[in-house]
Amino acid sequence: MSTERNLYTISVYTENNIGLLNRISAIFQRRHINIESLNISPSEIDGVAKFTIVVNMIEDNVKKIIGQIEKQVEVIKAYYHDDEATIYQISGLFKIKSELLFEERQIQNIIKESNARIVTVNKDFFVLEKSGKKAELVELHQKLSAFGIMQYTRSGRIAVTKEEMKISTLLETYHN
Repeated sequence: MSTERNLYTISVYTENNIGLLNRISAIFQRRHINIESLNISPSEIDGVAKFTIVVNMIEDNVKKIIGQIEKQVEVIKAYYHDDEATIYQISGLFKIKSELLFEERQIQNIIKESNARIVTVNKDFFVLEKSGKKAELVELHQKLSAFGIMQYTRSGRIAVTKEEMKISTLLETYHN
């Protein structure tokens, strides 16, 4: 039994009902578990939503959480995976004064080196988008902070598993 804390990605396949987010977050809140990242999106099956939740905890507690989540009526199935078993990304948007793009050569180098892309430019500001691992976004944020960031936001983790998930078969029978 491992007592080592790790990052786990929890995937919850659900009917998309009002109030479910509150009930799922309450499961974590009751146990004083901080959610590191949360994303809700459509899944590969029509009409089924996927919650992607990232937590830092020991594996035994993740298993208990999965059991509690699956007791929710609308939850079809919940899984957890460590970082080695998933392919994941997060995205960040950086809003910066336009004049810096043209006056600061270093900004252009930072954009190129980080593989960020310019989403929009107008006379007042430009917006950069960067997708990757959290560390990559933190590094880009640190570099751009020296020049001033007008606005910044970062998404929750989105993830798929490296191995095939049996959820697709389960969801097909659920939907028929």
